[in-house]
Amino acid sequence: MNSADQADNRVTSASALGQYIREVRKQQGLTQADISGLAALGNRFVVDLEKGKPTIQLQKTLDVLALLGLELVIRKKGQP
Repeated sequence: MNSADQADNRVTSASALGQYIREVRKQQGLTQADISGLAALGNRFVVDLEKGKPTIQLQKTLDVLALLGLELVIRKKGQP
């Protein structure tokens, strides 16, 4: 089972977030072009996001997460 199949994933780097987004996108049968079109973003942004570019724009990233049916949850380390 890959990480995108798990209900709870801990993301500790931009590259881990990009990898997770890529896995979910592929599971949903979407291309990078699909995401960029549906989210009204440039394809370069989606490519950079999935590659884990550390300077990616937060709001655009949140938009992609929402489009994929994901949400960002912040909590203290060690809490369920």
